Amino acid sequence: MKIVALTLSLLMSNAAIAIDVEHTTTPITIDGVAENAWDKATWHDMPHLMDGTQPDSDSDFKGRYRLLWDENTLYLQADIVDDVLIDTHPDPTDKYWDDDALEVFIDSDASGGNHQFNHTAFAYHIGLDNQAADFGPDKKPHLYTDHLVSRWQRNTTAPYNITWEVAIKLYPNDYQEGAKNTPLKLTAKQVIGFMLAYCDNDGSETREHFMGSHEVQPVNGDRNRGFIDADVFGKITLLPKK
Repeated sequence: MKIVALTLSLLMSNAAIAIDVEHTTTPITIDGVAENAWDKATWHDMPHLMDGTQPDSDSDFKGRYRLLWDENTLYLQADIVDDVLIDTHPDPTDKYWDDDALEVFIDSDASGGNHQFNHTAFAYHIGLDNQAADFGPDKKPHLYTDHLVSRWQRNTTAPYNITWEVAIKLYPNDYQEGAKNTPLKLTAKQVIGFMLAYCDNDGSETREHFMGSHEVQPVNGDRNRGFIDADVFGKITLLPKK
């Protein structure tokens, strides 16, 4: 009974993480600079180890994020501390998870389920070159940079945090590869599946740390489930306009 209770608790852990997202009447300029419109948004931490090893210190990695929305866009701002930036794969569709990257998980209707090789949800791996990659139905990586605008800047004073901003368009579950797909209009009280992670490489062939915003129940010891299963995402609710 204790094992069953623990399993149910783990399964429900992300479902219990419901984040309310404020509406903005001022479109956010995506330039890696924190403007005043962000002041109404709440910060959320990224403390959960999803793969690799725990960072040695806050200077190795520490992250937090906040969200806003308007009719056309989900806005993300991440505050990242990373003492070494790595981008060793010039092809943005080649082993992008082993370079430093911001990974944004989006399930537009929070329906969950397996999305590894379909588009019922997306796992946007946004590299330091601001291009976004994910797997397509053909089981090959593709660029989906046209789904978003991404820019980051490193601050000029210690600890030299990165301010990373992303404006994301959301798409329905029937998104078709290579077709003309129409982004969704966002509405108040809409519930969206969401999770955020950061791939951190400090100079190895593969990333050392993969840190995320949500606790993920391991499957056979593996917590790196976000790119496969949208059930591990948390949920965000878009608040009405004020």
